[in-house]
Amino acid sequence: MNIENTKAQMRKGVLEFCILSVLKEKDAYTSEILDTLKNAKLLVVEGTIYPLLTRLKNDGLLNYRWEESTSGPPRKYYGLTEIGQTFLNELNSTWTELSDAVNIITNQK
Repeated sequence: MNIENTKAQMRKGVLEFCILSVLKEKDAYTSEILDTLKNAKLLVVEGTIYPLLTRLKNDGLLNYRWEESTSGPPRKYYGLTEIGQTFLNELNSTWTELSDAVNIITNQK
């Protein structure tokens, strides 16, 4: 069994939750989302994030708007929809329950 495959699957499992969490306070463009994830030590490449953002948008969880940039082409800013905010609230509850359960199990003596 390859540990790197398992670690990658664990990261994939929380990536959607993390992206929605990044957008809970303010809209952001892809580079900002990637930087936030990178600063949290959750390394994600552009080839992974673009399809996920598209899927989240198609699922009605995100919307986007184009904004002119002073340093290059227009930027696509993503934000949570009302449905996305509700979905994120549910994920937060689930994450807390799951995290608590895992901590209990992994910290048993």
